[in-house]
Amino acid sequence: MTQTGKQTERCDILISGGGVAGLTAAAAFGASGFSVICVDPTPPVTERDAKGADLRTTAFLQPAQTLLETIGLWPRFADHAAPLQVMRIVDAGGAEPTARVVKEFNAAEISEKPFGWNLPNWLLRRELIARLSDLPNVDFRAGVGSQSLFTRTDEARVTLTDGSQITTRLVLACDGRNSPMRDAAHIPVRTTTYGQKALAFAVTHPVPHKNVSTEIHRSGGPFTLVPLPDYQGKPSSAVVWMERGARARDLRNLPVDAFEAEMTRRSCGLFGDLTLASRRTLWPIISQSAQHMAGERVALMAEAAHVVPPIGAQGLNMSLGDLQALLDLAQTRREGLGDVAMLNAYHKARHAEILLRVKGIDLLNRTSMLAPRPLRDLRALGLGALYSLPPVRRTLMQMGLGMK
Repeated sequence: MTQTGKQTERCDILISGGGVAGLTAAAAFGASGFSVICVDPTPPVTERDAKGADLRTTAFLQPAQTLLETIGLWPRFADHAAPLQVMRIVDAGGAEPTARVVKEFNAAEISEKPFGWNLPNWLLRRELIARLSDLPNVDFRAGVGSQSLFTRTDEARVTLTDGSQITTRLVLACDGRNSPMRDAAHIPVRTTTYGQKALAFAVTHPVPHKNVSTEIHRSGGPFTLVPLPDYQGKPSSAVVWMERGARARDLRNLPVDAFEAEMTRRSCGLFGDLTLASRRTLWPIISQSAQHMAGERVALMAEAAHVVPPIGAQGLNMSLGDLQALLDLAQTRREGLGDVAMLNAYHKARHAEILLRVKGIDLLNRTSMLAPRPLRDLRALGLGALYSLPPVRRTLMQMGLGMK
């Protein structure tokens, strides 16, 4: 272990990664009375138009909202959230991008609440950091990352990039799809690539979204518009436009007026002429799952454990499912925090469900990419058949919410 002259610090939980998932975990464990150090090598960007801002959005589904309420985060989010009352799926796989099959799934069929609530990621970081400043037992260190890991049966030691050394009972790896702590724990992953990228940006439009999230399927991947609060007095939506890599790069580089024409066409004109209301960011699309959810004194969470294409708002909600399982285990057996029994129980609670969801979303993504017309026609028929069976439709909605 590197000798730096710095005194070793101690905490209950060291969280590697200060994205939305890592910061939420820090708030959750801090609110539960654990001492927490959270580190991230990249200082968070908390303004919409600042360089490096994450323009993607997160839809918190009902179970996630319950967790956020419990740990004191929801009051900070609620005023900024756009409710998702209806999930609309559109098949536009005909000769031209027109809405030939439109099916709507209304949350009122299964609940008194919306399916979820949508918020921008840059704003979530801002509110999460503000919440952490209220928790004296949480230390968030931006600009500092995890560098090395040494574990034994009763503790872990993490060396940070500033030379600090932390002794902890549990290392929580929330440090992304290329997680250094997962690699240090020698936990293998399985990765699937699709040759796709996702454009993420915000738009305004003349037709109000009426709290309807719209997913339009044609080829290359879905074009999804998710409600946002009004922007500059106009209805606004977050867009995730998935395409094959070369096409996505070409779209990002189009002049604004040409891009607006292309995205309006791809949206089937459902919201009128779309106007770009942010810069365009590009993200790679993969599926990934870790072989095990934990190693010695290390638990994997969020993209360190699983990555899925952005379909059905599953990504961060799966991550908060991880957090809920870990939090329940930590609260019921505080003396055993981070031990073999706890981490084995965590793996058992989460791994099978994660594999099922990763495979399901993989199938949905491959279906959304279909290019040949006969296969797109079959997709449209399948959508109509699923929607026409009320018990199946209800079950699909419950599974999407994480209720089953």
